[in-house]
Amino acid sequence: MGVMSIPDHTTGQARRRKKQHSGVTMADVGRLAGVSQVTVSRALSDPSKVSAETLQKIRDAIDVTGFVPNAIAGALASQRSMLISAFVPSITNIVYSSFIQTFNARIRSSGYEVLLSETGFLPEEEEKLVAAHLTRRPDAVLLTGIHHSARTRKMLLGAGTPVVEVWDVTDSPIDVCVGFSHSGAGRAAADFIADQGYRSAAVVSAGDERAQRRMRAFSDRFAQRTGAAAIQLDFPAPASLANGRLGLRQLLETHAFSDGAIFCSSDLLAHGVIIEARARGLRVPEDVAVLGFGDQDFAPHTDPAISTIRVDRQELGRAAADALLERFAGRRPERDVFDIGFEIVRRASC
Repeated sequence: MGVMSIPDHTTGQARRRKKQHSGVTMADVGRLAGVSQVTVSRALSDPSKVSAETLQKIRDAIDVTGFVPNAIAGALASQRSMLISAFVPSITNIVYSSFIQTFNARIRSSGYEVLLSETGFLPEEEEKLVAAHLTRRPDAVLLTGIHHSARTRKMLLGAGTPVVEVWDVTDSPIDVCVGFSHSGAGRAAADFIADQGYRSAAVVSAGDERAQRRMRAFSDRFAQRTGAAAIQLDFPAPASLANGRLGLRQLLETHAFSDGAIFCSSDLLAHGVIIEARARGLRVPEDVAVLGFGDQDFAPHTDPAISTIRVDRQELGRAAADALLERFAGRRPERDVFDIGFEIVRRASC
């Protein structure tokens, strides 16, 4: 009796699936361009090493096939990933996104790309993300703030990767820091309000560490200047209009606050305070004065316009990028701490 042969459809299907899912290779590009794989590799790593005619053939083949070079393989050969890991608490907050936008533009113009992650305001979340990013071997790391978990600092120091900490200053940065003094901003806000003749004050703050430093510094300086204790209200981060409105309600109903000035840790909170004041028939600044922080885009256009503390976010992004580019060039920046300062912008709310 003859033996019937049964076709192996499973093997054929596997081969077809493999063919369907296999990507375009450098060898495929070379065959289409009529050159060797080595020539394609050479053209991608250093176009000056091939003729203009050959380079154009390779580029045409890449356009036709949609080939994407393996950046990881290139990084293994050059020991550079051309990637910068950046960490911010919130990607929707203009205070952070605007300086990252400037930072990104400057970094990309030098051939690098930025991998951005949102950490929130908890050090342990930042720690997890930093650990994940370091496995990708970024060429540098940008962190927001100067307070990190002990493990985060240990990982970054152990990696030997250039680090720039932004939005704050310290005498002992991990590598380089670019920012301003949050305590100094709080003291300046207290001086500004005291100089306007206010003898009662309150702080409405979001619960992140930097905002709390501004709140404490404000309260200490205001007490020194006037002898009066500032009322402190601390809400969970991030800042919001809703918490600004709630803050004024609590000040009025629980603390009987009147005829004073309120320093808010964010223009969003300040705007919320103003909305609540208007809803209650209170005049700003006659019945309650309001000072914000951040000079967000809407601050000059509220009614009344918000007095605020401005930080040059574009300069912050440029300075952070330049510090890393100096490190990539094998040079130490001229200093480890770049204090870009701040200014108080006086408008109608205070």
